[in-house]
Amino acid sequence: MPKITQLLFDCDNTLVLSEELAFEACAELSNEMLEKHNIADRYTGPGLMTTFVGQNFRGVVTGLQQKHGFKLSDAEVDEYVSRELGKVIETLEAKAEPCVGVMPVLEALDKSKKYGMAVVSSSALSRVQASVKKVGQEKFFPKDHIFSAATSLPVPTTKPDPAIYLHACKVIGKEPGECVAVEDSKSGTLSAVRAGIPTIGYVGSYGGVIKQNEMAEVLKEAGVKVIMDDWSHFMDCMAQIEAM
Repeated sequence: MPKITQLLFDCDNTLVLSEELAFEACAELSNEMLEKHNIADRYTGPGLMTTFVGQNFRGVVTGLQQKHGFKLSDAEVDEYVSRELGKVIETLEAKAEPCVGVMPVLEALDKSKKYGMAVVSSSALSRVQASVKKVGQEKFFPKDHIFSAATSLPVPTTKPDPAIYLHACKVIGKEPGECVAVEDSKSGTLSAVRAGIPTIGYVGSYGGVIKQNEMAEVLKEAGVKVIMDDWSHFMDCMAQIEAM
């Protein structure tokens, strides 16, 4: 394995506890769509998160259309995506918190200078920037090393498409094998793995041991190299990957 010199972190529920907050706003707009098309089903934030965790809202809208058999115009999709972004950013700026235990790890990594650090997310760039700023993490990442599948690419996409990871590697100037990704979702893991990046599966943001164990199996099947249930184990996980 090449020498690891770059870390690529997912944002939502990996660096910042933001998924639950974001999906509350997603659910409100998703239910509006369903009602508009005379579809009786409704979603809660947690229910929507269970189905679409790791995807941005454009991906959620695509999934809802496929699942429930309705069609929105491109203009309608763009309008919903814009409205969702505004709602989510407002909520994150008020309520977002860092994932438990991540700040000391980022501080130590920043001090050591052993690895470059970047954020690679499905979420819109302005949302990711708002998240890391609210929790005091923006100092760890160069402004041009925060990447968004919804914003940074010529054609917006979402994880599990590997495009955003490949783009990040190209911009940073690293080969995928020189990087390690940290992901908490199946779609995010598949994105990184399909890009050829060794991946740590983080399950610490899932509530309870049973759910964490379930997600650990999901992430293993998706191709993670190591499971991490607490940020205090990060350097041990890196050592395991670097020894492979």
